[in-house]
Amino acid sequence: SAPTVAVAQSSSGLSQVTSHLKAVDTMTASFAQTDRRGQTLTGTLTMKRPGKVRFQYQKGVPLLIVGDGKALTMIDYEVKQVSRWPIGNSPLSVLLNPNQDLSPVAKVVRDDDQVLMIQARDPKKPEFGTINIAFAKVAGAPAGLMLQGWTTLDAQNNRSTIKLSDQKFNVSVADSAFRYVDPRRRG
Repeated sequence: SAPTVAVAQSSSGLSQVTSHLKAVDTMTASFAQTDRRGQTLTGTLTMKRPGKVRFQYQKGVPLLIVGDGKALTMIDYEVKQVSRWPIGNSPLSVLLNPNQDLSPVAKVVRDDDQVLMIQARDPKKPEFGTINIAFAKVAGAPAGLMLQGWTTLDAQNNRSTIKLSDQKFNVSVADSAFRYVDPRRRG
């Protein structure tokens, strides 16, 4: 019966994603982020599991997003504003926690020769929104998957897309990469 096949594929796809997350302790990549208005910003992504991430935007963009393992902090140096929220309330938690069981929140939406795409939504946390995460199937990559990027749709239906390039896995990443200068403490 056809539905059983779909479920089997879905669980094998999710287990492949879980294997990939467990196999990747650190990752660096270039990113291009496109917001709902079609504006694109670029920068460098640094990730260290569990829970640490840094989005360093291109020169001239006064934004920084840092995850220290517990919370995500967005720093806007232009207006000297700092916002923090628990990583668990962010769709990025799917990528940052290698030990979570994805099955309650994620499903496979595409699985073919080239691409494995999962969609994650936590029904208990509607503010989390939805994230679609795309992996290319690449033989030499951890667990055969190369993280290509993701699209988030927040509770207000604002879409943001991140595309990655130049991915490097399990490279040396210093913990200092996840510190930042608080603009509110100057002067």
